[in-house]
Amino acid sequence: MWMVHCVLLTLGAAVQTPSWAAQEIRVGAAHFPPYIVRPERGADTGLLPQLLTALNQLQSDYHFIIVPTSVARRIRDFDQGRVDMLLFENPDWGWRDVVYSRVDLGLEDAEVFVTRRQPGREQTYFDNLDGKRMALFTGYHYAFAGFNPRAKFLTSTFNATLTYSHRSNLQMVLRGRVDITLMTRSNLREILNNNPQFESQIMVSERADQIYHHFAFLRPQGPIQSQAFSRLMQTLRDSGQLEAIFAPYHIEQVAVVP
Repeated sequence: MWMVHCVLLTLGAAVQTPSWAAQEIRVGAAHFPPYIVRPERGADTGLLPQLLTALNQLQSDYHFIIVPTSVARRIRDFDQGRVDMLLFENPDWGWRDVVYSRVDLGLEDAEVFVTRRQPGREQTYFDNLDGKRMALFTGYHYAFAGFNPRAKFLTSTFNATLTYSHRSNLQMVLRGRVDITLMTRSNLREILNNNPQFESQIMVSERADQIYHHFAFLRPQGPIQSQAFSRLMQTLRDSGQLEAIFAPYHIEQVAVVP
């Protein structure tokens, strides 16, 4: 009798579970300011939390949550199904042997060279990197390096110091410990807004090392398909919410390629 009672309780709980319960979507988050800021520390900062909040408020079919990962681990986590989606990605960043569906986010940013401002130093300073000391972020794929992120290659070929902090890289430039660093334009703008004294001390390249045309990468067998996610993003775009999130960081909205 006790077993029958337990079965009935279990069935009752199943019946009471709403059929409309939202499908959980696990979004991998690796440190990439200002988009994603130290997710492993539980900090609810950066543009990704804002975007996921907007997506969750938009509808009730899906519930997007952040799952912390790292730059080096994110593709493996995706490939092994630990996360369902990664945002602000690019096919050149280590995805050659991975199967994914992609959604064009219609957002563009750029990575620029930064050096210390000195008398006589012009934009031509960035034309040749030979012999210049560089500060780079560990694991990042840089266009000037052929998108090769291997530490040994970067340190030996480009005399690079590798760190886990963009701010530290900028400080090394300001203190003359290195000659050049690279930063995402949006991240540099945020740092300068908070530290206006740096503006007169640095020179930023007019040319970009690479243009970030951002995509969302989804697991083909995951809980949300590319068409559904594309429709949600288009709704945010049409309502002006996408612009409200990204425009303050000078991240441009561009035409979406189907």
